[in-house]
Amino acid sequence: MGLTEITDRIAQACAEAGRAPDSVTLVAISKVQPLERVEAVLEQGHRVYGENKVQEAAGKWPDFKARYEGVKLHLVGPLQSNKTRQAMELFDVIHSVDRPKLANTIARIAQEIGHCPELFVQVNTGEEDQKAGVLPGDADAFVAECRDLDLPVRGLMCIPPVDETPSVHFALLAKIVERNGLAGLSMGMSADFEEAIAFGATHVRVGSAIFGERDYG
Repeated sequence: MGLTEITDRIAQACAEAGRAPDSVTLVAISKVQPLERVEAVLEQGHRVYGENKVQEAAGKWPDFKARYEGVKLHLVGPLQSNKTRQAMELFDVIHSVDRPKLANTIARIAQEIGHCPELFVQVNTGEEDQKAGVLPGDADAFVAECRDLDLPVRGLMCIPPVDETPSVHFALLAKIVERNGLAGLSMGMSADFEEAIAFGATHVRVGSAIFGERDYG
């Protein structure tokens, strides 16, 4: 499929929703992708990328960042407390703030290093036991807790259950965002990003449709 087709489809989805194309940030999910595929997309001029694991990103991105100006790196996977400092030094945006302990750790390290990435709170909209994220009913209180810690919460993120209609989850997340006066909605992946844009997504996370299928070999 490739980058050009995805950016065209984003522009089309924005037009249909009556939104400006630049109101949606495409986060190209480069996890587990070979370096040459990532470099090919960098060469096309795309500058916003997402990784799932701090370790993998640390081995891949410092070199790319040194060679390509303006790269912004987003952490979209779960963050362990013991990797927080490394994540905060490497990533520009963290999409997976999901528990008080992590929020407190981020706040403490932000004081020490003098800066903090933009943050999204992950909401477990499907209330799935195996999935990270705060429950929808706890989201308001957790956002307030993060604000009390002076954390730069930009918005909310969700990953809908694979066997449910994503629009229900997108609508729920949009409602919580509006209620809390937030601006960012990180939702929508390769299969459903157009639907997410219709519900107000500001960040869509697309990987294999840009880079090709991942080989987990």
